[in-house]
Amino acid sequence: MFEITVEHKFPAAHALRNYKGATEPIHGHNWRSEVTLAGPKLDECGLLADFIEVKAWLDQIIGRLDHKFLNETPPFDSVNPSAENVAKFIADEVDGALKSKSPSAPVKVAYVRVWETDHCSAVYRP
Repeated sequence: MFEITVEHKFPAAHALRNYKGATEPIHGHNWRSEVTLAGPKLDECGLLADFIEVKAWLDQIIGRLDHKFLNETPPFDSVNPSAENVAKFIADEVDGALKSKSPSAPVKVAYVRVWETDHCSAVYRP
């Protein structure tokens, strides 16, 4: 199995709904996402996926979150904007990009890790 990983950073604010604690009110993070793709074979160029293409997908996906108040940004206007849900959102969007490029390709999202801080992260594995 081969894997590649692409990271992306973005600032955004959120407020956790139904959470009683220090991070309940609006607060911001310098988020970092790590998207790892996996597959059993390489293409004719010896690549699992093109880093530049994956980065372009992430630029588009993360661009919808960058410098935003997540609670007002779909889907987080109805889904709690926790690190776990942000990771799932990114994974689902990257999976959609992979499927639209090549529906039968064996490359899949292995996991997405999202850091809220340098020491706290959440992982989603589809």
